[in-house]
Amino acid sequence: MRLVTLHRLAVLACGASALAWGGAALAAEGDPASSDDTDIIVTATRDARSLQDVAMQVNVASGEQIEKLNLFDVKDIAQLAPGLDLNNNDPRKNTTTLRGISFDPDQGTSPAVEVYYNEVPADAQTVYTAMYDIAQIEVLRGPQGLLRGLSAPAGSITIATRKPGFDGIDGYAQASFTDRAGVNVQGGMTLPLSDTLSVRVAGLYDGNRVNHVRNLTQGGERGRNNTSSGRITLGFKPNADFSAYLSYQYLYSDAKSFQQVVGTGNTPQRVYAELFGTPQIFLPPSFGGGPFATNTAVRSGPPLAADAYAAVTDGGYRIRNRTHIVNLSADYDLGPATLSFVGAHQYSKVVTDRDQDFGNSVPGYNQASHVEVPSKFDTQELRLYSNNKEGLGWSVSAFHYNRTGDVLNDMSNDLFVYNTDPAGFVKAPLGPGGSFITVPNKLPLFVHVVVPVRTSTWSFAGNLRYNSGPLRIEAGLRYSVRKNIQTTQITTTGFQNSGPNEVIPANLQNTTTKPWTGGANISYDLSPDLTVYAAYGHSYRAPTTGVSLPQGITADLVRTQPEKTDAFELGLKGKLAGRINYSVAGFYQKFDGYIRRFEQIYWKSAADPQGQGIFGFNYNGDAEVKGIEASIDGRATENWDFGLSASYARARYKNALLPCNDYAGTGTPNQNGAPKVTGTGNVSYCTSNGRISDTPDFGLTANTEIRFPTGSLTPYVAAMLSYRPGFFSQTVQYDYQSRTQLNAFVGVRGPDDKWSITAFARNLLNQQRITNISLGTWAINSILAGVGGGTYDSGYRSVNVTNPREFGATLAIKF
Repeated sequence: MRLVTLHRLAVLACGASALAWGGAALAAEGDPASSDDTDIIVTATRDARSLQDVAMQVNVASGEQIEKLNLFDVKDIAQLAPGLDLNNNDPRKNTTTLRGISFDPDQGTSPAVEVYYNEVPADAQTVYTAMYDIAQIEVLRGPQGLLRGLSAPAGSITIATRKPGFDGIDGYAQASFTDRAGVNVQGGMTLPLSDTLSVRVAGLYDGNRVNHVRNLTQGGERGRNNTSSGRITLGFKPNADFSAYLSYQYLYSDAKSFQQVVGTGNTPQRVYAELFGTPQIFLPPSFGGGPFATNTAVRSGPPLAADAYAAVTDGGYRIRNRTHIVNLSADYDLGPATLSFVGAHQYSKVVTDRDQDFGNSVPGYNQASHVEVPSKFDTQELRLYSNNKEGLGWSVSAFHYNRTGDVLNDMSNDLFVYNTDPAGFVKAPLGPGGSFITVPNKLPLFVHVVVPVRTSTWSFAGNLRYNSGPLRIEAGLRYSVRKNIQTTQITTTGFQNSGPNEVIPANLQNTTTKPWTGGANISYDLSPDLTVYAAYGHSYRAPTTGVSLPQGITADLVRTQPEKTDAFELGLKGKLAGRINYSVAGFYQKFDGYIRRFEQIYWKSAADPQGQGIFGFNYNGDAEVKGIEASIDGRATENWDFGLSASYARARYKNALLPCNDYAGTGTPNQNGAPKVTGTGNVSYCTSNGRISDTPDFGLTANTEIRFPTGSLTPYVAAMLSYRPGFFSQTVQYDYQSRTQLNAFVGVRGPDDKWSITAFARNLLNQQRITNISLGTWAINSILAGVGGGTYDSGYRSVNVTNPREFGATLAIKF
């Protein structure tokens, strides 16, 4: 193992890793400026700087690059940034992992990677849904606790849309179609109304099959997502000292998908129980009302492999997202300093309807869930910063963020049970001794949950910098006051009527934290083409209180402790021959109480024999991350651009005691035997030195474009590749295979790139790899003391699989 690690580090140090397609891609109207063909300009530090002058690792994707590569989804940016994992394994929640540090929206904390949309914190569920008319996307690696308002332990993603210019009409239009019913039409146009007032309008329609899964139970129906969005931005620049931009964006997305499963399927599991000494075999109610022969069999579905792209639920999985975003930014150059303001209001309502019985454990039954998540986000930030480039500089800022909304969750939690009264049962002889098949009664239980969301943050930051020739030193602190109210009211109706009951203890409902975060860095230009730097960052995440939790569990399962992290980074950046950019960086990060969510954990109440089941819990564990990243990219010749990227991040727990399933009592995660709790707690605990997220340590991306100019036309070929090795997940007890994603492009561009026609293939190798899998098979547990019931096992595990190979074509014009 040590030899493998050293070999990977050596490969990285030789110069593979992350950045952009080539500096020439940054010349689009409205994109950050480029001072020469390979000098990439970024705004990672809240000002425009050459990438070489930024003392952190930053991955960059320009708007032109995004359009050329037919990247229609923000999650596709992961193909340009190794170690970045953007996914929607669960369609109702997007997750982002960077440097092996992950986040689950259900854990209730702030994200591990914050997303900023035009410099304002944004909801990833909305931002990731539609990507169009983008100026630039930047991935900032390492703890972020100073430059922007919210602290994040792994990094930030900044997304800047194109702003209207004042010099003339310009724009683009682009249409793409694929052989798997994919459609993407988008465009944007700037219309100057005068020398000081300009407007830009942009729009998008995107349609696709989501995860390409067919539902076998519903006649082979496929999923479908339709997204429509529009944006209008008004620019005002009365003089050289003042500029302001006001934008409004509307988005509506309607995605109907199905949860893919793999496994053998199952005849609904026979659950044996003793009732007055007579064995009973209980089967789901889908058997109907007639007598049954001894060979009667009703399956959850047929045997399914990953390449089947199949689901078996009786219900669907539909998510509707309606969002309005208003954003205002303004800058006023006062001479020695600039006063800057950014603010936004976002209102989103996400409605989810789904069948929670993903494996069809009870055929003919829809375990319905209806969730409404209305969210209001209001953000304001005021910054004042000095304009001098040399000597002592400074900045101060005040930031406010507020989120409100009442989450509603209505779900069926029916029980399938038996009793001593034969009325209502259908029986058929099964064999000698009085054994018989019965169809259990369904005891309806409807659960209504209300979770008010009340979160606010005030923060105040100060930053000092000193520039003197080749030397640059920066340091700053941010003081935050974060208030969070977490309550949960649950009402049940049906065979049990109660509530509304508050399930979070009063002493755990209100949380106020006042952390200090920040960082410092120093960089030195050894030559105009080589810079070395060292950086330190500190971030913080507030404790989180679980919602809709089972009653009768210990406080450590209800509320976590805060999370603190410190990170150190050493790196160098440079150029070769004035046209090739490269960088290498090593980093170390230590977590005090890393917060993670553990799903599908068996729990049992010590006081109530009926109190048992499967649930998800948030928990802390100490951890550390060690790694190295490197990059080389640029223009090798006039007609050949390339980029090569790699990242190695070993993120592991350090003797952390964590919730687990330990049915066999071995002290390690397992599901061998009947569910039970090992130890004296409400759940089993296992000591872990394993991964803190289900991602591999290593990742690599590469891209290239070769052009063949012929008169006024330019034919070209291009390719984009990402690779991640296989690894074993202790969390879900599964050995993930390696993945190689190869996208290929061939096309022709007209004079000055004013138009282009491109044919492309996504996942050219047609690898069909499982990217996420559940822990064990899906089952419905119907257990009620004194009445009976059992476990109905579907024989399926839920999975997400890489999308199959897809061919398409794109027509694009610029004006």
